[in-house]
Order: sequence, then C-alpha cells, then structure tokens
Amino acid sequence: MRLPTERLNSVLLAVSAVTLAGGLVARQVQGETLAQWLWIAGTLPNAIALAISSATAAIRRQSGIDALALLSIVVALFFGEFLVAAVVSLMLASGRALEDYAQSRARREMTALLSHAPRRANRLEGDQWKQVDVSAVRPGDRLMVRHAEVVPVDGALIMPAELDESALTGESAIRQRVAGESIQSGTLNAGSALEMVAAATEAESTFAGIVRMVAAAQAERSPSARLADRYALQFMGLTLLLAGASWLWSGEPIRILAILVVATPCPLILAVPVAIVSGMSRCARRGVLVKGGGALEGLAKADTLFFDKTGTLTGGVARLVGIECAQGYLPETVLATAASLAQASNHVISDAVTMTARKRGMDLLAPSDVQESPGAGVQGVVGGKVVRLGSLAYAVGNSDVTEWAQDVIRRVRISGVSTVFVSIDGYLAGVIELADSIRLETPRALRLLRKEGVTRQAMLTGDRADIAEAVGAMLGVVEIHAEQSPGDKLATIHCARRKGTVIMVGDGVNDAPALAAADIGVAMGACGAAASSEAADVVLLVDRLDRLVDAVRIARRTRRIAILSVEMGMTLSVAAMLAAGLGFLPPLAGAILQEGIDILAIANALRALRADSREQQGRLDEADVARLKAEHAALEPIMSRIRSVADMLPQMQGRTAHAELEALNRWLTKVLVPHERSDDMHLYPDVARLLGGDDPMAAMSGMHREIFRLTTVLDRTIAQLPSEGPDWRTVQELQRLLYGLDAILRLHCAQEDELFHVLGKER
Repeated sequence: MRLPTERLNSVLLAVSAVTLAGGLVARQVQGETLAQWLWIAGTLPNAIALAISSATAAIRRQSGIDALALLSIVVALFFGEFLVAAVVSLMLASGRALEDYAQSRARREMTALLSHAPRRANRLEGDQWKQVDVSAVRPGDRLMVRHAEVVPVDGALIMPAELDESALTGESAIRQRVAGESIQSGTLNAGSALEMVAAATEAESTFAGIVRMVAAAQAERSPSARLADRYALQFMGLTLLLAGASWLWSGEPIRILAILVVATPCPLILAVPVAIVSGMSRCARRGVLVKGGGALEGLAKADTLFFDKTGTLTGGVARLVGIECAQGYLPETVLATAASLAQASNHVISDAVTMTARKRGMDLLAPSDVQESPGAGVQGVVGGKVVRLGSLAYAVGNSDVTEWAQDVIRRVRISGVSTVFVSIDGYLAGVIELADSIRLETPRALRLLRKEGVTRQAMLTGDRADIAEAVGAMLGVVEIHAEQSPGDKLATIHCARRKGTVIMVGDGVNDAPALAAADIGVAMGACGAAASSEAADVVLLVDRLDRLVDAVRIARRTRRIAILSVEMGMTLSVAAMLAAGLGFLPPLAGAILQEGIDILAIANALRALRADSREQQGRLDEADVARLKAEHAALEPIMSRIRSVADMLPQMQGRTAHAELEALNRWLTKVLVPHERSDDMHLYPDVARLLGGDDPMAAMSGMHREIFRLTTVLDRTIAQLPSEGPDWRTVQELQRLLYGLDAILRLHCAQEDELFHVLGKER
C-alpha cells in the first residue's frame, strides 16, 4: 500500500508545482483569470485527497490534521485567495513527499534484507542431490549450499564454512564457522560449497521470522503517532478558537485564513513518525530488529530488566566436562548419539554437544521425526532408535531413575555444572556434563544498562539454584529466580510490571510466554528459537547482550528528538498563528513560513538516523584482537601448569620438585613476562587513545606490575633452591606465590578479553 501512496503524493506534488508556476507565468502574460483557473486546477486534486484521508480517519475514529488542512484550502477558495490555496496545496504536497522520503530512507536498513529470501534448497535424497522448494525442507534433512547461495533454513554445519552474515547482522566481515555450529537462514555462503543438517522448517527459520517481523513493524502505527493524533485534535480546537477570536476582535475575516494556513500541516504529525522510524532504522543498522514504535518507546522508558541465563548471560557454547554412562554404554556412543539428534535443534546446549562431537571427529547420523518440547528437550529417531535429549524428567519419562544417575545428580549439584540426560529407546543411557561461560560483553552490558536507568536487574531461569547463584555472583546480580517453569516466569513478569516498565531477555522456546508478557520482550534471535523471536518485541540479530544497550540508547535519544521536534514545531506554529491573528502575517507569507517550519521539524527528526557520539567510538585493529586471543590461548597451558605445580608441590620428591619449578620458571620468563611487557608498552597506549582520558589503563598496567613482581620473586626463590629441592617452609612460600600468580593472571586475562572484545572490529 505504501508504493501507490508514495506515487500519489509525488503526482500531487508535481501537479501543485506545475500549476502554481504556470499560474504565476500566466498572470504576467495572459492576466488574472487564466492564472486563477490554473491554481484551482492544482488545488482541487489535493483537496479531494485530503477529503478522502479525513473521511478515512473519521471512519477509523482517528483524529488528524488533514481536516484542518482541508478547511484552510476551502476557506482560501471561498475568499477568492486562489494563489494562497495553490501555495497551501504545494506546501501540503511537498510536506507529504518529504515525509515519504524521510520514512523511505529510515526504513532502508529494515527492508534491505527482504530481497535475500531463499526460494530453493539442495536436499540429499538417497545418494543424489535434488533441488526442492524451501517449504519442503524438514528438520534432519541434509542440505548443500553452493558458493554465493543463501542458506535456506536454520541448521547445523557438517563442515567448516565461510559465511557472509551481513544481511542479518549488518556486519560485512566474512565469518569463519566450524563444523557443529548453528547457522541461520538468510546468511550467504561466501566460501566453497557447504553441507548442513536442517534444524527447522522454512516457516520456523530465522529469516522467515524476520520477514514477518519487519512486515509487522512497518505496518504498525506508532503510539507516538497515535498520541500525535490526540494532540492534533486539541491543536485544531486551539486553531479554530484563535481564528474566531481574531475575526471578532479585528472584524477582518481574512485573518481566519491567515491563522489556518500557518497551522497547516502540523509538524506534530510529520516529525513524530519520521523520528520513530528513523530510530527503528538506526537499531536495525546495529543488528537490532525493533518490531514497532511501541517497542522503541518501551525501551526508552524501561527501568526493570529480567533475563534468562543460558544463551543470554552465558555464551551457550559450553565445554564438555565429562560423560557418565549406564552399564553397557560407552561415552563415545552416548556422545555420538546425542550429537546426531542435537544437529536438528537450535538450542545452545544442543550446539555445544554437536560441536564437541565434531571436534572429536565423530561421524554423526541424520536424525528423523524430530520434535522439540519447550523447556524440556528434543526427541527424534537416530539409527532406528528413539533418542531423547534434555532434562531428567523428559529423558526418562515414567521410568525409574537408576542409582548411578542419582549419584551423578548429587555430584553435579555440588560442582555447579549443567547436565544433559540422554535416553535411548526409553532407557537412560548417559549424562553429559557441561560447563557454560559468561559472555565477554555481559558484565559491561549490565553496567551500562544500570547507567542508562535500568536499575532493577534480575535473573529468571529454569536452571538449578546453585548454578544460577554462581553466575549471579560473578555478575553482581543479587535478585535470582531459579528453577522457574514457563508459568513461573510468566507470574514473576506480571508481578514486576505493576512496579515498572519491564524488559525480558531470553532465547529459548520456554522463554516465549515471558517475552510476550513483558512490556518489551527481547529475543537473542541469532541462535535463539523461532518461537521466542516471534513472541518478542525486539530481536537481537547478533547474539550479543551489549546490542540491547545500543537499542536502549537509540530509543531514548529517538524519544528526546521526537519530543524536541514536536515542541519546536508546535511553538513556532503557535507563534506564527499569534502573529497572523494580530495582522502581522498575511495568508501567503504565512503559508510559506509554515512550509519552512515543517521542513525544520522533519530535519530535526531525521537526526535520529545519525549515530550517537557513543556509537562512534574508535575500534582496535582486528589483527591486534586476533593476536591477543591467540596469545591468551597459548597462555592457558602455562596458567594450568602454575595451578598444577602449586597443588602437587607438597607431594613431590625434592629433586622432582626442583625440576618442575625450573621448567615452569623458564615458561614464565620466556613466554609470560615478554607477552605482558609487550602489551604494556605497545598495545595499551593504543587502547588508551581510544578510551580517552589522562590514564585510562592505569589499573590494568598496575596488574602488569604485580605480575612482574611475583614472577621476579619466584625467579629469585627458585634460583636459590638447593639441588635436593625446597624444604617445607619454602614449599609453603612457593605455593603462596604460585596461587597468587594464578589468580591475578586469570583475572587479568579475563579483564583484557572483555576490554578487547568491546573494542574489537566485530562490534
């Protein structure tokens, strides 16, 4: 519907401009009569369009300014002010055309990805690849995506791949993805042909959901626009009151027209939608899909944040801790069976299981008859056997829990790791133990959200209380709601909404009810479930929580700009109305002045398209970030060895202890210390320039100095050891130094990882 409307507005603008200019020429050449007929000819189409839009608004019970615009044209024609009527018509047509242009530009980022919709897929049938319609693809199907083709549905990679995800995320860099990772429909294969296992149908996939969400976002009337309509009714009353009072006071009916033309059209109607859509476009450019103006305004007013844990606060890429098996099963069998089924699930735990099996070189089977149960797990057929993967209750159903499984459950509750239960043909076959890690950007994102006014922050998770409390302690989150069912989450959200405006962030199917119930539901959409993305008001197309900070900042800035545009336009319009009522502004000059006010209000509203100064922060070179990650990975064995030597030192024989300490010291002096000195001298100055301030890296450099002090004391202590090894007092001193070095190194590396992740090009 928008294209015909835009064409109509363009035609009306052209007709108004041509007839106005033609009338001015005709008045000089042929006289007043021909000029007046030309002006009438240009005015009538605009009057008819206004009459239709006013009637439509009345039928919908929406008040707008179109009726006031129509009234000004009718009054101008009644008084014989045909030139004024023509100028008002041109003003109206140009204002609408300008609004169309502004909204079209603002929607550009929201609609650019729609042209990438995949239509066909290459599916393995028997031993041949056949091209089928995307709608025919089912979870568990094996697909091939050729070079430069778009991934048709969500799924899991069978082999490494190079993907261009810019259509979804706005980031143009080519991403290297490994076997087992989840990929989303709508991404472009930038490398050689890849193979994948489908995890969703076309309708359930990321891209189809985004298409539906963009359509809904573009169709929705912003609450700000509805609010503007209500103000428009009041403004119409004020306009008519001033016009009548001026006529009665002066006795000059022409002043009615003078007041009407400076009140038409109202910047209230033009500026607010432009600002809101511009803010939505700005969010889309940052990889955040806001479904409507209501969601954007909600983000601007929110003061309470609830969030799920797995896949939201944590990265969802867990590492395997261990596999416990029932009698008759091998760990390799349990892992391969579970990973085969997990290929057809988009849950972050499923990704972890699949990636672990792929890294171990396991050959996985394609599952069939896959069914996913919200908040419980996934079921399917693997190698002719019915396999269930998920919670204990889901995996075993009504079967008895064996004694060995009860022992495993007791142990993992103490250690705080996550568990995935695997059943084969109804019998519990194994328990996969996984440990998740907090996303690098999560601590900073929560701090910045508190700074933006989202002061109440609470974890809302179905995970065990011990795991949730451990993660909350690391993040400084004291309000923990653990072991929550979807119904429990729903009740908690309803209770919180009575005290403030609530944002709920989640990624799983079981989060969908809570996302729908919150004032603003935010889905981690890149790897999250389609149901949660559909239920949410905002979708983070990049699985990074700091994008929510960007969205909140953009929303609040957009709201400020919209309010400023309205206040500025209304103030100038009222001032012009007063001047017209006092006789200082004739109708023709008033019409021209009002056009300038409208242009000024819309231009100010378009500022919402521009990046905020906080978004324009410099970035580190990608090569520096990659080098740092590689060096930290190389340091991991050294840090593990520090802890291992410290633990085992009291049990070591003297000469063995001496040899171990010397070997460790060589690693410290030749690898660790040079790395930290290089960072302090070469990398930190660049980071300091990006951060600004006198000495922003002072605390981090201070940690370097403590590392240098500890390694120096260790080096001297080890150099003075006798050949037969340390005595018990020296052992205690060495343990103290080693444990201290281990703790500060791990803290320091974690801080650097977070800092450089934030400043890296990926952002």
